[in-house]
Amino acid sequence: MNSKNPFFKTDSFKNATTTHEAVVIDYQDTMTVSGTINKSVLLLFLLVASAFATWNMAINGQNPTILMIGGAIAGLVFVLITTFKPQLSSYLSPAYAVAEGLFIGGLSAIFEVRYPGIVMQAVGGTFATFFACFMLYKYKVVTVNDKFRSIVIAVTAAIAIYYLCSWILTFFISYQPVHYGNSLISIGISLFVIVIAALNLFLDFDQIERGAAQRAPKYMEWYGAMGLMITLVWLYVEFLRLLSKLSSRK
Repeated sequence: MNSKNPFFKTDSFKNATTTHEAVVIDYQDTMTVSGTINKSVLLLFLLVASAFATWNMAINGQNPTILMIGGAIAGLVFVLITTFKPQLSSYLSPAYAVAEGLFIGGLSAIFEVRYPGIVMQAVGGTFATFFACFMLYKYKVVTVNDKFRSIVIAVTAAIAIYYLCSWILTFFISYQPVHYGNSLISIGISLFVIVIAALNLFLDFDQIERGAAQRAPKYMEWYGAMGLMITLVWLYVEFLRLLSKLSSRK
């Protein structure tokens, strides 16, 4: 169960399962797919509810920047802690959903003001992609194996490094990253990143299913749900970026 998913890059599931195997008595106290789905729905509800706070601030002319930045930073901290301490996921995953909601709400409102209707399009694109990937995984059209995991994690890491380096360079030199703007190359990059984000959904589905099959402890349901939320947030943001580029060319 050595996953190549960025959030599941540690041996969290494997180690949790190994430790739990020696003490498990009640199978109701182990991870299940249905339990993970329920927790994913709860996290999504918390994220959306939290997003309304910064959304309303931005729509009503108030500046949500502090809450947005604070939410983004807090969300990153919660992810880093949970990655190495999955036992805390039952507490940190709801906190992550609330923090990330603050960021997403403000960001969405900013895009909506500039490009009316873009948020619903991005939401629709995100959930349509999620549903398509889920059906492809459920009916074994796409099979997750070691090669698939290795390729997806390698490309995902490359994207993260590129984004980070591009961002750092803008502080030191007059540099506009190629993915900025609305050029055809920039649009192509956004499409590529969306595809990679979608492929990460398959890793999430596989890891959740494998964790349940290995009877991981119950708290790993929160861990799996949090990993799924991370991918969905990434996918949504990338849809916002792509749609804004397309809208600006009109």
